[in-house]
Amino acid sequence: MSGAVTALIAEDEAPQRAALLDMLQTVWPALHVVAACEDGIAALQAAAEHRPRVAFLDIRMPGVSGLDVARAVVAGGGLLVFTTAYDAYAIRAFEAGAVDYLLKPVTEPRLRLAVERLQSRLRHSPGEDLQALVDNLEARLRPQGERQIRWITAGVGDHVRMIGIDEVLFFQAQDKYVRVVTADGEALIRTPVKDLLAGLDPDVFWQVHRGTVVRVSTIDRVRRDELGRTRIALRGHRETLPVSAAFVHRFRGM
Repeated sequence: MSGAVTALIAEDEAPQRAALLDMLQTVWPALHVVAACEDGIAALQAAAEHRPRVAFLDIRMPGVSGLDVARAVVAGGGLLVFTTAYDAYAIRAFEAGAVDYLLKPVTEPRLRLAVERLQSRLRHSPGEDLQALVDNLEARLRPQGERQIRWITAGVGDHVRMIGIDEVLFFQAQDKYVRVVTADGEALIRTPVKDLLAGLDPDVFWQVHRGTVVRVSTIDRVRRDELGRTRIALRGHRETLPVSAAFVHRFRGM
């Protein structure tokens, strides 16, 4: 199996999961399915363990959504096909070359087309920034006002790290990446700060600089340095963060 393309399937409805497995055996017999999961948490674990080359993911699953699992798959270098029951209007969100979709119930001819597209992308490096594309899908598909980001997925060495949003102290732009800093360490992601902001609760995270977003509850002190520049200190963290003039007003009266 060393040369086989590996795949992850995540579908919470057992009949549809079994049907997809059967059809894949027909249209892509060489595919090696490393895991067929019934919920998002199991799919996250499988994505981290197996780093599949492709994943067929249900958008809505118990525990963790297919979009959260997608981030883990993409961080491991995988390609995506979503299965969805969304209507035709919502499906427009999937019309991008890097991501395919299968409308439920999945039919064999449409699955065959998705497989052909996947095989083509596997032969040629996809090139797209899939993490940013998944973020865009999430912003378009989740209901207005619903907190969007629940997990941050980051590649660390040869594995994928899942960081719960409640663990994050701050985000800070650094060259082409963004630092995700927690009490236990940090990781780098490629999602720009401006895209992260769209999925963060504005009552929990404040932007304090063009490239810095901080968890409000972690702020311990706000002070000016000898040059008159404002910086904030965080509880339990040695690093201080700059506050730009555009955001100083947030701290008046604190």
